[in-house]
Amino acid sequence: MPQAQLLSRRASRGSTRAAARLRRHFRVRKKINGTPERPRLVVHRSARHIEAQVVDDTRGHTLAAAASFEPELRTFAGDKTAKARRVGQLLAERAKAAGITTVVFDRAGYRYHGRVAALADGAREGGLRL
Repeated sequence: MPQAQLLSRRASRGSTRAAARLRRHFRVRKKINGTPERPRLVVHRSARHIEAQVVDDTRGHTLAAAASFEPELRTFAGDKTAKARRVGQLLAERAKAAGITTVVFDRAGYRYHGRVAALADGAREGGLRL
């Protein structure tokens, strides 16, 4: 059974919203792939935290990552949207240190709104091209 179907079935047991998000995520993942020249910036959001990774899908390696639960961001004052923007800036700094300037944005089935949009804006402010 394909991974998308299996995960979608698992998620649909508890919440139809989670299952719908997974369906959207896998539908988009069929079209978006990260390459060494233009890796994929993928976002994961929870009720309290947000995290993002820059992934080279050809090798399956994470090239840079940042999250709101890291010690340096835990003490950051502000609401969750401000923290998401700071996570984007931190991710951009780490990606640029790894030699990455352009990425393809994978919102992982979440709406491009609120914290997800703030993270993308922060990454742009940090110098990444989405």
